[in-house]
Amino acid sequence: MVSPERRSFSWLSLAPLWRSRNQVVGTLLGDPTNDERRRWMMNQRNARKLQPDQVIQEHADLEEFSFLVVGDTGEGDASQFALVPPMLEVGKNTAFMVICSDIIYPSGDAEDYEEKFYRPYENYPRPIYALPGNHDWYDGLNGFMYHLCDAEAPAAQGRSPEPVTSGTDSKRTLLRETLRRRLWRKPSGMDPRVPTRKQVWRSLPSQRSSQRSPYFAIETGPLLIVGIDTGMGGGIDCEQGEWLRKISRIDKPKILLTGKPIYVDGEYHPGAIEDGGTVDQIVRDPGHRYVAAIGGDIHNYQRYRVMMKGHPHPFYYIVSGGGGAYMSATHQIRKVSLPGIEEEDRDEEGKSCFVCYPRRGDSLSFYSKLYDRKFGLGKGWLEIPPAEAAAYMGERLGIKPVREKDQDTYVSRRARRFAERIFPLPGRGRGLLHHYFSEFFDWNEPPLFKNFLRLDVRGTELTIRCFAATGCLDHEKNPPVEDEVRIPLDPPRQESAGEEAWQEGLEQG
Repeated sequence: MVSPERRSFSWLSLAPLWRSRNQVVGTLLGDPTNDERRRWMMNQRNARKLQPDQVIQEHADLEEFSFLVVGDTGEGDASQFALVPPMLEVGKNTAFMVICSDIIYPSGDAEDYEEKFYRPYENYPRPIYALPGNHDWYDGLNGFMYHLCDAEAPAAQGRSPEPVTSGTDSKRTLLRETLRRRLWRKPSGMDPRVPTRKQVWRSLPSQRSSQRSPYFAIETGPLLIVGIDTGMGGGIDCEQGEWLRKISRIDKPKILLTGKPIYVDGEYHPGAIEDGGTVDQIVRDPGHRYVAAIGGDIHNYQRYRVMMKGHPHPFYYIVSGGGGAYMSATHQIRKVSLPGIEEEDRDEEGKSCFVCYPRRGDSLSFYSKLYDRKFGLGKGWLEIPPAEAAAYMGERLGIKPVREKDQDTYVSRRARRFAERIFPLPGRGRGLLHHYFSEFFDWNEPPLFKNFLRLDVRGTELTIRCFAATGCLDHEKNPPVEDEVRIPLDPPRQESAGEEAWQEGLEQG
C-alpha cells in the first residue's frame, strides 16, 4: 500500500530532526503559536469561511451513530499503513473520522499530504476532521489549513512569525526575538501540481469535510464533540479559550478531543489558557457535562478512570496516539497514583482504573528485543520473554500483571539482570532520553502495537473501544479489542431561560 517511490521514514536522519527544530526554538526563545492561530482565524473569518461558532452541523440529525478517532498518524510508511485495513474494516459503517494530533511528520509540509494523508485514507468513505499537533505547526500550520480547512494555498516562500509581544524592550528580549526569527523554520514551498492532484484523492461528495478552522465542535443529536488546537506547547490562546467556555455551556453530553492529553504517563497536564485558567477546569465543571477527554501526541494507548466531585459517573481521560508513528514505550510509566485515581482500584467489572496498550511487560519485552537487535548482534542475549517481563514489571511497581498466567511467573536472574539494565536507559516518564530512544527504536515490522478507537453512541450510552493494529495478517479483518468502556449519557436537564437564549443565538449565528 505504501507508495513504491517512498523509503521508510526514519528519525535517525538529521533532516527530519532539523525540520522539526521549531519545537526547541519555540521553547527556548518564545512560542508564536497563539498569535499565528489568531491570524489564521482572522483570515478565515475575513474570507467568510467560518461556520457560526465553529460548529459543524452536517451530523446534527444523527441519533445512533459511530465514529473513529486515531492519533499521530503521518509517517507515511508501513507503521501508518498497517492501520488502514483493520481501520477500514472496523470503521466501514462509521459516520466520520477524527485525527487527533500530528497529521504529517516531521514538519506538517503541504506537499507531504498526498503520501501521508490522501493515499492512506483514500478509501475511507466518510469525512475526516483533524486537530493539529505540534508537528503540524512546524510549518506555521500552512499545510493543515490548506488541505483540511480550505484556506488559501501556501505561498511559495513563507514568512517567519512576527515577534512574540513583550512588555519590555530590553536588549536581551530583542536579541532573543531576533535569534528566534533567524532560526525559525519557514514554511516550505508547495509543488504547483499538488492542488490539481488534491482533487483526485478523496473526491467523493460523501468524503468532503466542512471543517474550516483548527478548533471546532461537531453537533450530533445526543453528543457534542469538541475539538481544540493545543499548538506546540499544550496550551490554547485566549480567543479559543473563550470559545471553549461558550461552547461548553451547551446543555448536552460532550467529549473533548485534543492534540495534547490531560492525563499521560502517570502525570497531570491541565492545559493552560492564555488569559488564565485551564482546559481541565472547564472539562471538570459538572455543569458542562463532559464525559471523556481524548488526546494524541504520545504514541500509545492509555486510559485513566477518574472519580471527580460533582460528577455522577466516572470520568475517562484517554491517550490515543498509536496511529502510525513510532511507539512510545509504556514500561516507563510509573504506578499511577493521582488525586481521584489509584491504579490498584477496580471498577464494577474488576478492571483497573489505569490501562495501557501495549502492556508494560510487553513493552519491556519488545524493547529488549530491539536492544538485542541494535546492541546484542541479534543473538537473543538481551531478550526478556513477555511473561517474565510482565512479572518483573509487576514486582517492580507493586502491581499485579494484567494476564493471570503471568502473575506467578518466575523471573530468572538473567532476565532480572537485563531488565535492570534496559529499564532505565530511555529515562523515566517523558524525559529527553526516553523521547529520542523511542525514535531511535522506530520499526516497521509486525508486531507494531498501533491502535485506533471506535466510539459508538447507542441510546443513552457511549462505548469506547480500543482496537489493536499489529500489522499481522490474521488481525486485518478481526483486530483485537484491547480495552472497552461504557459511559452513560444522562438525559438533558430542563433548560433555563439563559440557556434557551444561548441555543437560539447559536442557531441564528
